[in-house]
Amino acid sequence: MAWTEHTYPDAGALAEALAAELAHATREALAARGTALLSLAGGRTPLPAYRDLALLPLAWSKVVVMPGDDRCVPHEHPASNVRELRTLFAAAPGSQVQALTTPEGDPDASEAYARALLAGYRDVPFDATVLGMGADAHTASLFPNARQLEQGLDRASTLEALRIDPDPLPPEAPFPRISLTAARLLRSRALHLVVTGSAKRAVLDQVYASAEPMRQPVAAILHAPGARVHVHWSP
Repeated sequence: MAWTEHTYPDAGALAEALAAELAHATREALAARGTALLSLAGGRTPLPAYRDLALLPLAWSKVVVMPGDDRCVPHEHPASNVRELRTLFAAAPGSQVQALTTPEGDPDASEAYARALLAGYRDVPFDATVLGMGADAHTASLFPNARQLEQGLDRASTLEALRIDPDPLPPEAPFPRISLTAARLLRSRALHLVVTGSAKRAVLDQVYASAEPMRQPVAAILHAPGARVHVHWSP
C-alpha cells in the first residue's frame, strides 16, 4: 500500500497534527541542508496548520513556500492562494512565499512565469507537500475533463507546472489555474493529503480501491509507484 491513513476526531485535531508534521519536515531540512522548500495546498482545512507553523521559531529566512496550484487572478483577489499564504506567513519573519502566477494573473504569462520559477528548483525536491482533494477527486488543479490533464499527470514529463482549464469551470471559482504537475508534486520527501467530511470519505475509498487517474486525478498521487503518502482524514 502506497499510503498511510491518519484519522482524527475533527478538523482541529487534523490541523494540529499536520502542523507538527510540517514543522518536523522543516526542521529536518534546515538541519540537513540549511534550507527548506514547502509546497502547500489552499483550502480552509489546512490553513490553521499553516498559521500554527508560521508562529514557530524557525530559521524562516531559509524557508521557501509556494502553493501547489493557484487561480489565475490578481494577487490581491480573494481567490488567490498566494495571497492567503502571504497573509499567514507574514508571522514568519524572513520567509519567502513564491507565487505561481504573475501579479495581474494572466493565464499564459503565469504559465511561463511558473515554469521559469520551477526551473530554479529543478534539482530540489520539496521537503513537504500538502495536497487537498475535491469532491470530483481533483488534487492541486489537476481536474478531470481538463484538456491539459493527461499532460499534467504524465509522470515521465519534464514539465513542472502548466495551465489548467477546468471543464466545467467551478462556479465558486470560475478561473483558469496554474498547477504543479503530478511529476513535480511527487518529487517530495514527504507527501500529505488532507481530506475531510463524509462525502469526500466515499470518494477517497473509491480512489483507494482503483487507480483511474484520468477520472480521479488524485489516484496519480496515491497509486504512484514508490510514493509514500500520508492521508489525513477527519469527519
